[in-house]
Amino acid sequence: MWFDHLQTNPLGLLLSADDPALVFHVEKALLDNISDSSDHLWCLPIVLKIIEKQRVDGSWLYKGKRPGDEFGEAYELLETWKMLRILVEMYGFTRAHPVVERAAEFIFSFQTEEGDIRGILSNQYMPYYMGAILEILIKAGYTQDSRVETGLKWLLGMRQYDGGWFIPMVMFKIQEYYRLWCEKPVPPKKELPFSHMATGMVIRAFAAHPKYRKSSEARYAGNLLKSRFFEKDAYASRQAVAYWFKFQFPFWWTSLLTVLDSLMRMGFSVDDADIQKGLDWLIQNQSAEGTWGASYGKAVNPQVDLWVTYAVCRVLKYFLQ
Repeated sequence: MWFDHLQTNPLGLLLSADDPALVFHVEKALLDNISDSSDHLWCLPIVLKIIEKQRVDGSWLYKGKRPGDEFGEAYELLETWKMLRILVEMYGFTRAHPVVERAAEFIFSFQTEEGDIRGILSNQYMPYYMGAILEILIKAGYTQDSRVETGLKWLLGMRQYDGGWFIPMVMFKIQEYYRLWCEKPVPPKKELPFSHMATGMVIRAFAAHPKYRKSSEARYAGNLLKSRFFEKDAYASRQAVAYWFKFQFPFWWTSLLTVLDSLMRMGFSVDDADIQKGLDWLIQNQSAEGTWGASYGKAVNPQVDLWVTYAVCRVLKYFLQ
């Protein structure tokens, strides 16, 4: 069994968690229990608190600092994606729930004629957030939506010549960002090398899609990503090697865990030296209690270490069973 590779079997700890949503996912994904749908999670008190804060237009209000307001940054787009990813990834929400329908329509209202969803970087291209947003919409049941199809094709058209992605704004110093924020989108210089941070977020959309996860373009990008395990990114944003090991759940930034999760969904095999290297790191860095720690979100969710542990176990089960 996959947990025989670990010093400590984490299943008992996960199953005893004071979190019915986590226990539901553990039983379904790690124990292969035939279970009912996740509908019963939709009425949990913590979920109802999230739902009641959704606004009439489908968005959630961003309550942090807003230095980019005057430059057109769409803070509510970011906040709505954040809330939607919690509802979908942790509580199994789908487009069958009107909350998801309203949120999705709000997000799609930012889709341009070019096909990209734009706004978090004001009027500049944001392929990394585009991938992360499409991932959640696909998982929520929008696989067949023409707007998702258009977005995936836009991402394919934005690849660098080496087959990965980067963020065009990284070509400029941070001091120049706001000068360019509202200008015409800066196109990528496709001869520049890819960013594994950006590519890792983009590829999650392809990995979530039953058709596109099999595409040659997605698999090529997957091979690029695993070849960069434990290396510095090519660009200054989240460049340090340490970012490979900063985990969270639901996923946001690229890490060893998010990439292995994507490669799992794309059908990569354990018979690969890069993947084995990543799995070895996970096995060797399990805590004495049997968990893997989160680097973000502990103030909001005290159970986040257990959610990260669940996500790690999901990867280990796939590759090592």
